[in-house]
Amino acid sequence: MTKADIIEAIYQKIGYSKKDAADLVELIFNTIKDTLSKGEKIKISGFGNFVVRDKKARTGRNPQTGDAIKISARRVLTFKPSQVLRADVNTATGGGKKEDGAS
Repeated sequence: MTKADIIEAIYQKIGYSKKDAADLVELIFNTIKDTLSKGEKIKISGFGNFVVRDKKARTGRNPQTGDAIKISARRVLTFKPSQVLRADVNTATGGGKKEDGAS
């Protein structure tokens, strides 16, 4: 799904004009980006958590040569889905527990 698909869904389901739907989607995404760039956590109930974590600098290895290389410190974005989202995804895709015929 793309941003254009989200705009189209809002247009179809809510009835906003495409311009208003596009403005709404842009506002939401910009708010999320601004909040994350400040290092703040975003918790969307029933969906999940977005968290920015700081990773320390460390030494790694070049897999081709085996030479040690320095990996610089950086910030990474992580997403942890809520239990509700996990359950919905597993139900929608037929996932969940495997049945192997064992009693």
